[in-house]
Amino acid sequence: MKILVIGGTGLIGSKLVKRLVERGHEAIAASPATGVNTVTGAGLDAALAGVDTVVDVANSPSFDDKAVLEFFQASGRNLLAAEARAGVRHHVALSVVGTHRLAESGYFRGKIAQEALIEAGDIPYTIVHSTQFFEFLGGIVQAGAQGNDVRLSPAFVQPIASDDVALAMADATLAPPVNGIVEIAGPERVRLSTLVQRYLDKTGDTRTVRADPGARYFGALLNDDTLVPASSPRLGSIDFDTWFSQSGVRK
Repeated sequence: MKILVIGGTGLIGSKLVKRLVERGHEAIAASPATGVNTVTGAGLDAALAGVDTVVDVANSPSFDDKAVLEFFQASGRNLLAAEARAGVRHHVALSVVGTHRLAESGYFRGKIAQEALIEAGDIPYTIVHSTQFFEFLGGIVQAGAQGNDVRLSPAFVQPIASDDVALAMADATLAPPVNGIVEIAGPERVRLSTLVQRYLDKTGDTRTVRADPGARYFGALLNDDTLVPASSPRLGSIDFDTWFSQSGVRK
């Protein structure tokens, strides 16, 4: 099978391409660095020649509300139109658990728009909703930092390692389209504030996490069920301690 991975040079995309190749498929990494730009449409038609399945794991280069929305709308429209011209039979997209519960956030409004385009199109699809990646914990710390404190919601999270995400994405790519959403999550449900304190302790960061129910998560207020999956997600096998020991993150 010939598979085009949009965002294939990034964290998830590079791991996904490797897994697909290991399974005997022709997987091609596409990104602006390889001459494929989904926002402008440049290089798309040539990259899609003979492609059976497209996997979109690209992310907006900016988290500004307006820029995020414009990125996902333009990229989604251009990509789906080019796929239709090329006769692509399966569109797989990586999104986020809780996206439709996070509409206060400009970033998640962009993801909602992306999903709406996929669902309204004619190409059979699978949308994979993932919980937050362990690899993004440093960004969460930065977003909540206030001097010597880090203010974060005590809402539950169920974070997942990028290796487990890539494995789940590979399986979804090679399976038939579900024309719906599948959820993936890590093996441990924990409060966000507790998890980040564990991360700071592991890295030797002396700041203290303050659990604040009013703290916003990239612009959105959280409830206990906002960022966690429903009752039967696919679970990864890598927990926080295992991920940290393998991550290369050091004190």
